Amino acid sequence: MAVTMADITKLRALTSAGLMDCKKALAETDGDIQAAVEILRKKGQAVAAKREDRQAAEGCVLSKSTGKFAAIIALNCETDFVAQNAGFVALTQKILDAAVAAEAKTIEEVKALQLDGQTIEALVVEESGKTGEKTEISAYECIAAPSTTAYNHFNNKLAAIVGFNLEGVDEKVGRDVAMQVASMNPVAVDRDSVPQSVKDSELSVAIDKTKAEQVKKAVEAALKKAGFNLYIAENEEHLNEGIMKGNITEAQAEEIRQLKAKVAEEKAANLPEQMVNNIAQGRLNKFFKESCLMEQDFIQDGELTVGKYLDKVQKGLVAVAFKRVNLNQD
Repeated sequence: MAVTMADITKLRALTSAGLMDCKKALAETDGDIQAAVEILRKKGQAVAAKREDRQAAEGCVLSKSTGKFAAIIALNCETDFVAQNAGFVALTQKILDAAVAAEAKTIEEVKALQLDGQTIEALVVEESGKTGEKTEISAYECIAAPSTTAYNHFNNKLAAIVGFNLEGVDEKVGRDVAMQVASMNPVAVDRDSVPQSVKDSELSVAIDKTKAEQVKKAVEAALKKAGFNLYIAENEEHLNEGIMKGNITEAQAEEIRQLKAKVAEEKAANLPEQMVNNIAQGRLNKFFKESCLMEQDFIQDGELTVGKYLDKVQKGLVAVAFKRVNLNQD
């Protein structure tokens, strides 16, 4: 039977597929719209399979809170052109709405949810057929707490959610803290939440850095006392440069090398352990202040930490969890 423009228009409205794709599908099915929809869905699956090796680095990230439950989802595609399309953003929102309504805990649970008569996983595959790009749910995070809040950055590439220990947290307060998470990218709620392995690693780095600085200071002091130029003595490249320009002789360069090695060895062997540990502990505390949400300087008021701000707003109020998804890597 002849394919009418009305049928093509109806099929396009149902599938968002291209004009010629809809015409061909209707021709194959003798005008059976439902059968044509299935053909286009299968085509979408084929496109998705072909795109498996492609990188879906763009996409849309959205978050939502419904009081005691909040979630973030990232629907990825290959180009920013598709990511900014209103239909793609709307699909991301529909998937998020379904996930939050079901209080889904994992990506697998989200994919298995029914939406528009099919699973979300099938819906995502279908979207790949419509856009011709690899499409996938790359991230899903959720929080359940007495109060939750969500923040979506204006470009739909970054979102954050936060959970609090008390009910009825003011919406603006919650949003301010979620914005803090989005902006400052903490690694943990507080220092007690930082994994011991991370603490040990940070302390080890701080100790090594402190020792290196103390040795460097001693070497520089010895070089200055001997009358050598610190720039020339800094490294082999500068030594060779000094020799070429006639600022030092080969013998002086060798003297510098021997002095640096001797002083460095002696200083490293006689560093006061307590002093090194004290300085390293100070560095670790700085790490906690910069990396733990409750200890970070509050971006809305630098006179307060996030913890002090929350306690000021409501006595005993603390953040208990947060999640953050950023398509543009920090």
